Amino acid sequence: QVQLVESGGGSVQAGGSLRLSCAASAYIFNHFCMGWFRQAPGLKREGVAVIDRYGSKIYSDSVKGRFTLSGENAKNILYLEMDSLKPDDTAMYYCAAEQRGYDFCHGASLESDLYEYWGQGTQVTVSS
Repeated sequence: QVQLVESGGGSVQAGGSLRLSCAASAYIFNHFCMGWFRQAPGLKREGVAVIDRYGSKIYSDSVKGRFTLSGENAKNILYLEMDSLKPDDTAMYYCAAEQRGYDFCHGASLESDLYEYWGQGTQVTVSS
């Protein structure tokens, strides 16, 4: 069973930073496309940042230049470093993974419907 375990959410003031972590199995980390999505109350889930197994990353326009994806291969952890946080970034953040039948997933997408596996979510709250 695929398990994705998020951590690192919390409450910060605008302009602050947080780092989210997503722990996965070695197989998921090395074969799947992975990414971060968020959902605010009353709004649709949106893609934030995704990465494929070849290291190609895509960021949504709303976070480009402020958020950074990185991975720690030895621990199979995907990080989302969030800087210059704004109140509009307040949401539940989810880690997700998908493979689309590839042995090594390529061409990650911000489209949440493609993702098969989801973590439980971690809340990020940014106050003004």
